[in-house]
Amino acid sequence: MTWDAFFELVEIKAKTASIFPFLLGILYCLWNLPAAPKDWGSWLIFIIAAFLFNMAVDANDNYQDYRRALKNGAEKFRLETNVIGTRHLSLSQVGWLTVALVAGGAMLGLWLVARTGWPLLWLGIFCFLVGILYAAGPWPIAGLPVGEFFSGFTMGTMIMLITVYVGVGASQTLTAPTLTGVLLASSPLAFAIGALLLANNIADWQEDLTLHRHTIVSYLGQRGGLIFWYLLYLAAAGGLMASAALHVLPLLSLLALICVPKVVKNCRAFTALPEKKPSFHLAVQNLAIISLCVTVATGLGVLFRF
Repeated sequence: MTWDAFFELVEIKAKTASIFPFLLGILYCLWNLPAAPKDWGSWLIFIIAAFLFNMAVDANDNYQDYRRALKNGAEKFRLETNVIGTRHLSLSQVGWLTVALVAGGAMLGLWLVARTGWPLLWLGIFCFLVGILYAAGPWPIAGLPVGEFFSGFTMGTMIMLITVYVGVGASQTLTAPTLTGVLLASSPLAFAIGALLLANNIADWQEDLTLHRHTIVSYLGQRGGLIFWYLLYLAAAGGLMASAALHVLPLLSLLALICVPKVVKNCRAFTALPEKKPSFHLAVQNLAIISLCVTVATGLGVLFRF
């Protein structure tokens, strides 16, 4: 397996979904809990573990889709769309690679539990189950109408919450103000991550029906899915403004709204041709732009304490 094939298998271009919520979690601690001691070592271990597990989830998604295509006779999808078929990868090799990535992430996760306490184990188990069941099992989460919620909540909110937990400890994290603050502060990235999965489902909705995947687009239709897609971006902007208004994030985090014209431009281009190859990269670009702008703007707010 070449590096190019590996990066495509694990969908390396979408890894902003794990990096930026992590960075935003650190900034949240620096803004809201400036006096609390920070465990930078645990933060380093966590981002490596999250990155490994994120790669494992995407590799497993491609693996399960390929097997499902074999079972359902979806030869066009198997040979022309799925990376295992287009790159002529060994199915067993992909399976063992996924196991290795999961094992690496799990071992680092257990090390973190030993460093920070048992509550992390339950947070980790939730994320682990969502990640595995995202593509595996009789009813994969990715093929259900709740896929957008679980992807956004797990990759956006839970990663940020765990970042806060491993950085400042349970006594600072497991409180009502911190839990509600993290839920609100993570909402811009959580909604943007959910929008990425929705764009994928909009582009693939015909193939998903062939693979017996009943995503939310199969209920709303492609037009309804596009309307819902726009609403997720509006919710992301609303979450950012609410976070700044309530001082959960710095006021300077509102500078992230500078990305709105570019996001709208990409949305219009995707809406005109909502297909995988010509325009899905625009949804990936939207996630990267939103995540980068929110993180940089929040970082400036933390730096200048405004």
